[in-house]
Amino acid sequence: MVFGWGKKKQEKETIPVNEISKDKEILLSDVPAIVNELYELRTSQTLSEIKHLRNNTEPLITDLIKIGNVLEKDNLKVDDIDKHLAIIVVRGKQQVIDVIKRGVSHLPEVQNIDDAQKLNSSLNSILKKVGDVLGRQTRVIHIFAKKYANQLKENLEVMNKNHSEINSILNNFKSMKLSATDISDILKQIKNLQTNRIEKTQKISDYANQLTELQEKITSISNSIEEIKSSDDYKKYLDLEAKLTSFDLQKSEIKNKITTQFTKISRPLGRYEYASSLDKDQKNILSKLINDPFDVLVAENKESIITILENVRKAISSGSISVKDVDKTMSQITEIEEKLDELITNVSEYFEKIHVIQNDMNSLKSDQLESLESELNKNNMFKKDSESKSESFKKEIIENDLKIPQLISKIEVKLRIFSNTKYTINLS
Repeated sequence: MVFGWGKKKQEKETIPVNEISKDKEILLSDVPAIVNELYELRTSQTLSEIKHLRNNTEPLITDLIKIGNVLEKDNLKVDDIDKHLAIIVVRGKQQVIDVIKRGVSHLPEVQNIDDAQKLNSSLNSILKKVGDVLGRQTRVIHIFAKKYANQLKENLEVMNKNHSEINSILNNFKSMKLSATDISDILKQIKNLQTNRIEKTQKISDYANQLTELQEKITSISNSIEEIKSSDDYKKYLDLEAKLTSFDLQKSEIKNKITTQFTKISRPLGRYEYASSLDKDQKNILSKLINDPFDVLVAENKESIITILENVRKAISSGSISVKDVDKTMSQITEIEEKLDELITNVSEYFEKIHVIQNDMNSLKSDQLESLESELNKNNMFKKDSESKSESFKKEIIENDLKIPQLISKIEVKLRIFSNTKYTINLS
């Protein structure tokens, strides 16, 4: 049960006449000094107000201690009341006295904010302890100790009001301190963004110089390449390259001719591959005859190819390799053997022509051109990379430039928390 007082609603803080809000333009560089000045001012005001409240509250503490001492000596005329009721009254009275003796102490002096916090905590503890015991013993005090009740009520009401004001002042100070810390953090963010901008601007300048040098180098290399490509040797090289490409059709025709022949006996060749006991080289030739005979139709493989064909012929004759039409298969093997020289010659002539063209091309090939083209590709990649990085830094600078005004606006808002001046901050 509440003893008889309550927390009154805090009155809204009004701005004194001499602190009317005004507007002021400042530089961003002025902010730290202004924040420091305002912080010291608010700290001084906070301590001054709390000291005043402390000094107004301390006499009430003294009175409370005196009331406890007087109440201890007062028997409250319990001899005139019912014995059982007297026990309750005496016990209640003793609880009040014990709490006042043990829980009520003089308030600490206030020299700094830490002292103010201790004062707030000490006063809160006193009010809670005394309030709790008086709440429990409210009937005893109001009925049997009326002369103390009014004085206690008045004292505690004032103490509670003073405590509420102290608590409110400290909360305001805490809010102001947090804002000051936030402003300091925001200033660091802005400084980092500005430093970052300078660094990125320098890098963009470096890349611009680098791009100029690269472009000059690319132009020089391109001119050298064009000079080589305009030479008679290079034109001959291109003609031979075109001629070499045209031989792809001839190769295709020869391959088709050869494949057509060996496809006719692919089945018996395949069965012979699994049943034969050829040496490693012959097995390799047999495998290619089945899959791509063009690659093995060279003069040095002729005897091995004939050996394989004859072995297949024998296997068919003996019945170890079965075919649908023995006579037809035998005829096809004979046909291949008869055309083998022609087919090998076709392949050989093809490679000889290719070899001649490739030799001619190698004699005309410019090592300098290859080197220049490699260098050109490398420098073009460097250029592309530098352009990409430069554009990336430009975008980052734009993003940073958008962030700074937003951060400055935050500082302006936070300055209003502990200043009656509306500051407008200019970057420079």
